[in-house]
Amino acid sequence: METPSGKAATDENFPVGSWFLPAHLRPHIATFYAYARAIDDIADNPGLGSNDKVERLLGFARAVSGAETSDPAFRKAHEIRRSLVATQVTHRHCVDLTRAFIQDATKLRYADWNDLLGYCVLSAAPVGRYLVDLHGESKAAYAASDALCNALQVLNHLQDCGDDYNALNRVYLPQNWMAAAGAGVEALGRKHSTPALRQVLDRCLDATDKLLESADRLPGQFRSLRFAMETAAIVAIAKKLGAELRRRDPLAERVVLTKVQYVACILRGVGRVLVRRVWRRRRPAAARASHIH
Repeated sequence: METPSGKAATDENFPVGSWFLPAHLRPHIATFYAYARAIDDIADNPGLGSNDKVERLLGFARAVSGAETSDPAFRKAHEIRRSLVATQVTHRHCVDLTRAFIQDATKLRYADWNDLLGYCVLSAAPVGRYLVDLHGESKAAYAASDALCNALQVLNHLQDCGDDYNALNRVYLPQNWMAAAGAGVEALGRKHSTPALRQVLDRCLDATDKLLESADRLPGQFRSLRFAMETAAIVAIAKKLGAELRRRDPLAERVVLTKVQYVACILRGVGRVLVRRVWRRRRPAAARASHIH
């Protein structure tokens, strides 16, 4: 029932279960990623019809929720279900992902920004929420986590806007913004962005920047230093990728960060967290010393 694309966690823009995170959690994260990769590959397979995709994805949803427990076609769903039981994390995040990919199989256009964010809430936000729950962090972090994950999803859409249109006739750019700019979807089939399409891309990046502003507070909400460092690194990578998408054309080239840029973002994010943690510890000590004097 799976249709593997061959992509792995190392092919993603952002760290997936990196060494920043506790070693005992990494196998669970890898299992979650394998499940997400399997259902994403089904939704993105141009050789499958819409009804076939939906049927397969519904099977994964049944398996991850425990309604189906033995069919080997859903092996990755069975594996993540067992992981969720062991870690006491809800299966809702996995079910939401299948809902997103069912939507991918049946919906090709998004009316406006809110419509697109509604998709991201199912396709991206569950990943962050799963990690928050897995680390035992407060659900109060969901809002900032959602903002970060939704921003990452939009950036990925912008990177792949030409490929999504050419291979799957799928357009994630808000249709009302395209209409306002005078850009038709056929512009996505060109070798270079037209001025009108560039306007839409920049408008999406403006909205994404606002999401990243909300995401900035996320590392400071975590008790786990490791999780905070990984999250801060991802925020820094997202900001840099957004800047690159502003100055480069995703139709003309695959816009990705260089290794030097990637490492610099990681160091910037980690450094930011460490400085904040040190400052947070020093403030109470300084306050006590001031009170004594």
